[in-house]
Amino acid sequence: MSENQPHKARQLAAQLRPLLPLIAALIAVLAVWLAWNGWKQTQDGVRRTSVTTARDTTVEHTASSLNGEARRLQERLATESVQTALGAGDFDAASRALAEEWPQLEHAQILPLDMGDAYRALPDTGFGLLAALEAVLVDNKPAIRVSLHDGAPTLVVAAPASKGDEVVGVAYARFPASRVTNALESIPIDDSTYLALRQGGFTLLERGDARQTEAAERMAVPVPGTDLRVAAAVPHVGQAPFGLTGIPLFAVSLLLLLLAYLVWRWLPTRLATGPVVDEAEATQTLAEALTVPPPETGAGHEAVAAKAREADARPAPIAIDKGIFRAYDIRGVVGQSLDAGVAEMIGLSVGSLMREKDLTDIVVGRDGRLSGPDMVAGLVQGLRKAGRNVIDIGMAPTPVVYFGAYHLRTGCCISVTGSHNPPDYNGFKIVVGGETLSGETITDLYKRIADDRLHLAPSLGGHSERDISDDYVRRIADDVQLARPLKVVVDAGNGVAGEIGPRVLEAIGAEVIQLFCEIDGTFPNHHPDPSEPHNLIDLIGTVQRFDADLGIAFDGDGDRLGVVTKDGQNIFPDRLLMLFAADVLDRNPGAVILFDVKCTGRLPGHILRNGGSPLMWKTGHSLIKAKMREVEAELAGEMSGHFFFAERWYGFDDGIYAAARLLEILAMDPQSPSDALNALPAGVSTPEIKVPAPNDDPHSFVETFRARAKFEGARLSTIDGLRVDWNDGWGLVRASNTTPILVLRFDADSEDALRRIQDDFRAQLLAIDPELPLGF
Repeated sequence: MSENQPHKARQLAAQLRPLLPLIAALIAVLAVWLAWNGWKQTQDGVRRTSVTTARDTTVEHTASSLNGEARRLQERLATESVQTALGAGDFDAASRALAEEWPQLEHAQILPLDMGDAYRALPDTGFGLLAALEAVLVDNKPAIRVSLHDGAPTLVVAAPASKGDEVVGVAYARFPASRVTNALESIPIDDSTYLALRQGGFTLLERGDARQTEAAERMAVPVPGTDLRVAAAVPHVGQAPFGLTGIPLFAVSLLLLLLAYLVWRWLPTRLATGPVVDEAEATQTLAEALTVPPPETGAGHEAVAAKAREADARPAPIAIDKGIFRAYDIRGVVGQSLDAGVAEMIGLSVGSLMREKDLTDIVVGRDGRLSGPDMVAGLVQGLRKAGRNVIDIGMAPTPVVYFGAYHLRTGCCISVTGSHNPPDYNGFKIVVGGETLSGETITDLYKRIADDRLHLAPSLGGHSERDISDDYVRRIADDVQLARPLKVVVDAGNGVAGEIGPRVLEAIGAEVIQLFCEIDGTFPNHHPDPSEPHNLIDLIGTVQRFDADLGIAFDGDGDRLGVVTKDGQNIFPDRLLMLFAADVLDRNPGAVILFDVKCTGRLPGHILRNGGSPLMWKTGHSLIKAKMREVEAELAGEMSGHFFFAERWYGFDDGIYAAARLLEILAMDPQSPSDALNALPAGVSTPEIKVPAPNDDPHSFVETFRARAKFEGARLSTIDGLRVDWNDGWGLVRASNTTPILVLRFDADSEDALRRIQDDFRAQLLAIDPELPLGF
C-alpha cells in the first residue's frame, strides 16, 4: 500500500497539470470581473456624491429664493399704503399698492376672507390657487405652491392679510415658473444622473437621464417652507459582489491575479516533482484503516445536505421592532421600524400561518404611499418563499383588496397601507382564512419570526397580476342605483381612493366633483383623515361654492367615510350609523347593530326604536369584524368612520361602499340631503380629543385612571378604556392602539351637561398627571 499510494498521487498530478492553465484563466477572469465591479462601485460613489451635492444645493437656493418672496409679500402687506387701503375696506386699492414695482410679478391680489371672486372664477383658475389660499387661512402662515394658470405652471406665494392683529383677507402674488426652476436649471449635473423638481405628482423640471424618474423618489428631499421637493437618482449598478465596496474589491482582485499567476507558473513545477506523501498515512495497516469511519452517504447524507440547503435559503436574521405589531394591524415608520427586509419576514410569517391552515392563494394590494412598491416587493418575496401563490392587484384601496379576497376566492389578502398616518408610515392589514388578524393573532406573527417558526417551501410560490377595479365598480353598481341624481363633492385627500371612489359614485348615478383626488403619497393638501374636523374645511367650502348636495371624504386607504352637508355641518359617523341602522332594520327587523365605545349615547335608543338590537364593543376595525361574525350582526360602525355592511355586502369596512349606500338612502328621501342628515338625533358632542400620553404609554395611564377614578351616580363600562354614562350624557377615556395618545370624547344633552361631565373628567385626569395637555 505504501508503494501504490505515491504512484497514484503522481498519476493524479499528471492528470491535473493540463487543467492548470484553464483554472488560472478562470481565476483571472474572476479577478477582472471584480475589478470592473470595483470601478463601477467607485463611479457610483462619485455620482452619488455629485448628485447629492447638486440636489442639496438646489434645495438650498430654491428655498432661499421662494421664502424670500414670502417674506417680501409679508413686508409689502405691512406697508402704510396697503394698511390704509385695508383699513378702508378697499381691497382693489390694497391689491394695486401691493403690486407696485415688484420685479417679475405677474399678478398680485388681496381677497376678502370669503374668497368669493376666486371661487366664482372656478374652474378656469384651477384648484391649485384655492388650495394655497385655503392653506393660509387654516394655518395662518404663508403658503408657497406651484399652480396652473392658463394651462401653464406658475409660482403662487400667499399670506394672511391683517389690519393690526385682525386677519381681514388673504393675499397672493403670482410669478413665472422660472422663479421656481432657476436653481435647478443653472446647476451643473452629470448627464448620467437625474434631478427633478416636483410638487405632488407633478414634475416642474427634470434634468439628466429621464429613464430614472421612477426611482428618484428614494433620494427626494423637501424644499423647506414649500410643498416642493427635489428628487434625485443615479444609474443602478447592481449589488456589490460579496457586499464589498470599491477599494476592497480592487484588493481582492489583485490577490486573485496573484493566485492565477501562481497556478499558472509555480504550481505546475511543484506537481512535476511529485506530491509529498505523509509517511504515517503511507504505512497505515489494514487494521488501522478499518477503524476510520467511512464518509456519510445515502439518506443520512441527503438529510444533512437538505438542512444545509434550507439554512442557505433562510433569510438572514433581521432585527424587528415588536412595537409595530399592534392591536388591529402592523404599522411602523419606514426607514426606522419598517423596510423591505422586515416586510419579507412578515410575508414569510403570514405564509407560514397560511400553510398551517392549508391556504395557498393570497391577494396583495397597496395604497399610494411612496414606500409602497418596496414594501410590496419584500412582502411578496416572503409569501412566495413560504410557497404561497400571490395575486398582486397593484395600487388599490384597502376595501378593494378585501373585495379581492372574496371575488378571487382566496380567503386571504394583505393591504399594504399606512391608513391615515403621516406619509412616512406604512403597514399591513391582514386577512387569513376570512379572519382579519388582530390581538394575539397579530403578535403571533412576531413570535413566529422571533422563534424561527417559519416555513421555507422547496420552491417559490406563484406570482400573477390582476386588475379587479372594474369588477369592484360593477359589483356595487349592479346593487346600488340612485332614485334621483345627487351632486356630491368627493375629497380623497390625495389618498388611494381618489381614482376608484369617484368612479363608483358616478356609476350609481351621482354627479361627482373631484377635490384632491390625484393620488399622491405625500398628501400635499391636507392629511387624509376625515375624523379630524380641520381636514374637512376645503370640502365644506367646495360644497358650498358648487351648491352641491353634500360632501364625501375618504381617508388615506379608503376604508373610512366622512360626510359634510351643504350648510357646513360635519355629520359624525355615529349619527350616520343611525341612518344606516334604520335602513337595514327596515328589511331585517331584530338584527344586531354593533357600535364602538366612542359612539353617542343616543344611538342605542335609536336602534331600539327602529326594532334592532344594539351592542357596544371595543374600538378597532379588526376587533369589530371579529365581534360582528360572532354575533352575526347585519351592520356595524365606529366613530372613526369605519362602516361594516353584512347586509348586501361582505361585512368588511368599506368607506366607498358606505358612501354609495348613504347616497342611495338620501336619494329616496323627499327632503334635501342636508335636511335629512340634520334631522338625525343630535345633542352636544365633541369630536375625538387626542392627548399625548405620559411617557408615550397610553395603556398604563388608562389602567391607572380606571383604578383611581370615582364617578358618583354613573354607569361605568370598561370594555375599552373607561366610559362613564349619566342620564344626560357620557365621557370616555381610552388608549389608542395605533399611536401613543389618549383618546377622549364627550357627549351630552345640553351645553351645561357637557361642561359638567368635562369638568369631572378634567379634575380626575389632572389628579393623576397635572401636566396633561387636555385642551378642554
